[in-house]
Amino acid sequence: MDTRKRFLAIALIGFGVLLIFGKWLSFFTIVALLLLIFGIYIIRQGEQVKTGYILLAIGGGMILLDHFMLVLAILMISLGYYYAKIRKTQPQGNYVQKQNITSSIRWDRDPWSLRNTSMWHVFGELDIDLSLAMVEGGHNVLMFQGIVGDVDLVIPEDYGVEIEAFVLFGQIDFSQDKETGMLNRLYWKSPNYELRDQKVKIIISYLVGDVDIRLT
Repeated sequence: MDTRKRFLAIALIGFGVLLIFGKWLSFFTIVALLLLIFGIYIIRQGEQVKTGYILLAIGGGMILLDHFMLVLAILMISLGYYYAKIRKTQPQGNYVQKQNITSSIRWDRDPWSLRNTSMWHVFGELDIDLSLAMVEGGHNVLMFQGIVGDVDLVIPEDYGVEIEAFVLFGQIDFSQDKETGMLNRLYWKSPNYELRDQKVKIIISYLVGDVDIRLT
């Protein structure tokens, strides 16, 4: 995605948030949202990632001060949904579980261990290439949930993959199919899934997100 399209996607996310939460917005909150949007944009560029996260922290802190109960309610609902989802997706209890304010996952540069994993974060940036994964077990579940997420996922054709993705505001870009706006949902299962030796189920769920999935 080029710079213009990245900025358009982020602008659409911000506009959607303004439409939904307009009656709670003050000038203070609008400034905070602009900082959040600009922070996400900078992180997407990959040049000043630290500055981007600083802007996210400042914008998030401003919204927290101005709308503490609303933010707290959203966080509690999101975390509650996350824990409920874990019980369904990781029934055997053998998995890695992490909760963070911010997460930056770079599983697209060096080999990494593919194991059952569940993550929740307020702000998350995930770059995942399954072709670099060292598989532990024949079937694994990766679950990523939170408030704001930027996900880039590369899937090689030799994997059996099942994907469930949901973004309330933002976009899901999968192969040649792109959904932008509100209530974006994707379900996909690779051909001959049941016959593959290596299987992975990926669950992605964010209130605000930009999800890009590429098949190789």
